[in-house]
Amino acid sequence: MAMAVAQHRESSSGSSIDKHLDAGKYVRYTAEQVEALERVYAECPKPNSLRRQQLIRECPILSNIEPKQIKVWFQNRRCREKQKKESSRLQTVNRKLTAMNKLLMEENDRLQKQVSQLVCENGYMKQQLHTVNVSAPDASGNSLVTTPQHSLRDANSPAGLLSIAEETLAEFLSKATGTAVDWVQMPGMKPGPDSVGIFAISQSCSGVAARACGLVSLEPIKIVEILKDRPSWSRDCRNLEVFTMFPAGNGGTIELVYTQTFAPTTLAPARDFWTLRYTTTLENGSLVVCERSLSGSGAGPSAAAAAQFVRAEVLPSGYLIRPCEGGGSIIHIVDHLNLEAWSVPEVLRPLYESSKIVAHKMTIAALRYIRQIAQETSGEVVYSLGRQPAVLRTFSQRLSRGFNDAINGFNDDGWSILNCDGTEDVIIAINSSKSFGSTSHPAAAFSFLAGVLCAKASMLIQNVSPAVLVRFLREHRSEWADFNVDAYCAASLKAGTNAYPGMRPTRFTGSQIIMPLGHTIEHEEMLEVIRLEGQSFVQEDAFVSRDIHLLQICSGIDENAVGACSELVFGPIDEMFPDDAPLLPSGFRVIPLDSKPSDPQDPFIANRTLDLASSLEVGPATNHAAGDAPLCQSTRSVLTIAFQFPFESNLQNNIANMARQYVHSVISSVQRVAMAISPAGLNPATGPKLSPGSPEALTLAQWICRSYSFYLGTELLRSESLGGDYLLKNLWQHRDAILCCSLKSQQFSYLQIKLDWTCSRQL
Repeated sequence: MAMAVAQHRESSSGSSIDKHLDAGKYVRYTAEQVEALERVYAECPKPNSLRRQQLIRECPILSNIEPKQIKVWFQNRRCREKQKKESSRLQTVNRKLTAMNKLLMEENDRLQKQVSQLVCENGYMKQQLHTVNVSAPDASGNSLVTTPQHSLRDANSPAGLLSIAEETLAEFLSKATGTAVDWVQMPGMKPGPDSVGIFAISQSCSGVAARACGLVSLEPIKIVEILKDRPSWSRDCRNLEVFTMFPAGNGGTIELVYTQTFAPTTLAPARDFWTLRYTTTLENGSLVVCERSLSGSGAGPSAAAAAQFVRAEVLPSGYLIRPCEGGGSIIHIVDHLNLEAWSVPEVLRPLYESSKIVAHKMTIAALRYIRQIAQETSGEVVYSLGRQPAVLRTFSQRLSRGFNDAINGFNDDGWSILNCDGTEDVIIAINSSKSFGSTSHPAAAFSFLAGVLCAKASMLIQNVSPAVLVRFLREHRSEWADFNVDAYCAASLKAGTNAYPGMRPTRFTGSQIIMPLGHTIEHEEMLEVIRLEGQSFVQEDAFVSRDIHLLQICSGIDENAVGACSELVFGPIDEMFPDDAPLLPSGFRVIPLDSKPSDPQDPFIANRTLDLASSLEVGPATNHAAGDAPLCQSTRSVLTIAFQFPFESNLQNNIANMARQYVHSVISSVQRVAMAISPAGLNPATGPKLSPGSPEALTLAQWICRSYSFYLGTELLRSESLGGDYLLKNLWQHRDAILCCSLKSQQFSYLQIKLDWTCSRQL
């Protein structure tokens, strides 16, 4: 049978009989016939019976082929296309798995070296202990302690800088691929086939350190170009300026770089760095960008430029990018810093002593950004509203940068504090610069007569997950926001000048529509438009839209991300959503602190929301006596709020008072929400969820006790415990009790009070 088919194929090449065979036999198509069928396939891969018959009529070269054979050709063509796509996908997956396998094998080798090193150190320590035990101490002898001294080098000469660069390179490589740092796996970031990379943090080393390695489908040169432009991907980088650059060996370069970073909260100063950055190529073709601080706090730019910053230190850090076979790169990232935690209040020092926070803000953020750019380049990311990914990414960066500018309020940006005596917990700052706005978007600058006013505050919250709190604030805006304030800011942007006195009275209908625009590859950040539906009180304007649109970014709402910062930043925007729209960002930032013990004697301490303004201390850490050691743990976070308002010169005082009152109102709402969603609120053993200064709580507690006494003829509590806060505490701890809540119109409030179940049934 095979012989017959072969003979038929050979004879059919020069005859016309092969164009029309039985349905069950092989058909050999000419090049013209295949070209005609391919044209139809490109337009319609699956034509129906009528289309196939029409094709035969319109193409004379196909007239001698049966419709059934054409149907079979299209089936085979679709099958080949599917096999081709699947083969391409499997090849891509195979290359990725091969690279990841290589990465994991290298990680395994590094861990084995680390184990061997620890075994050797353990044996050496045992030998030293044995030597100390068997030898008699010489009391008269003086022990000689030698401290290794680094050779002094001239950081002002190219030769000295090259020596520092080579030493930095060696130390960085030992951290990236060696055992110079005792790395442990990042909590909540297990490696896997679909993970962004492998993440680790330092367990015991000077400063804080984080490490990441992963596979990226970009060429090494492109990755180096992106990572060296730190302000483009790091939300915490305010400015990066290269002061000096000169060539080094192997085609490398040495740069002296001055970097400024934003402070995460209003309660701490910002950091700056004066570093040497060395870019070179290794013998195996890998690219390296390593960096370290140069000694001397006075080095770098003028003191006036760094007046609002604390000089921090970059220990040998950087990026190692190795090309992969078949395309792509394997990237190793190491960030090792000394953030000078002594310069911040003791309660905030975990922010500067936590390697997990550095990992999220710098190391993981860099690798995620590279992966995001790679997917956008390959066309894997598709956003809504027809916007290009770069445009939406720019919107996110402008919102984040504007929010950081408002929190920090740098003098060289035009900010100044307004009437602050140090006792007010809400700080009012104004910016009267005429060109206030994004410097990279001059068309987006505001044209207000006076400027912008910012009201900001920070506080400590306990026993509340930052992710849960931010998610609640995002989904239930009406619980804390004032629609009229949003309408005022939106009207100011539309009018170009402040139009608040002439605004039409508007009522918020309570409807909030969230329209997603885009998100990052792991959904850790979302960009969206919020539409707040408003309704006019004036009858003649009943059919005029009073809706308000906000551009908003929400990040860190994944509860499994350990140490991640949660943010909700928004700003009014025109409903046409132009690319150069001016933005005035406001919002919330919640940063988790490491768990800190709390005093078990105070039933309120684990659950209340604290104001930091009256309890901040800067200096050495406080030593607690052994007898004062607390017994329980509480989860703490720092919440920072900043709201910006445009104003005219004749309304500055009015807007300042309005802003201060509004931020106080938002703080109160957030405190109530935080206590309501706290898991400890459902556990009576952790203490009451009460506000000691709340008159409503005390009044309701007194009513409960009086009703109990009136209907049952006996006292619910002893008379000596009926005064002030003791009444609330004892009522909460009553053995037979249930939970009561209250809901006020237009404002969410709550009161966690417990009362006797028997009494409630009789009432």
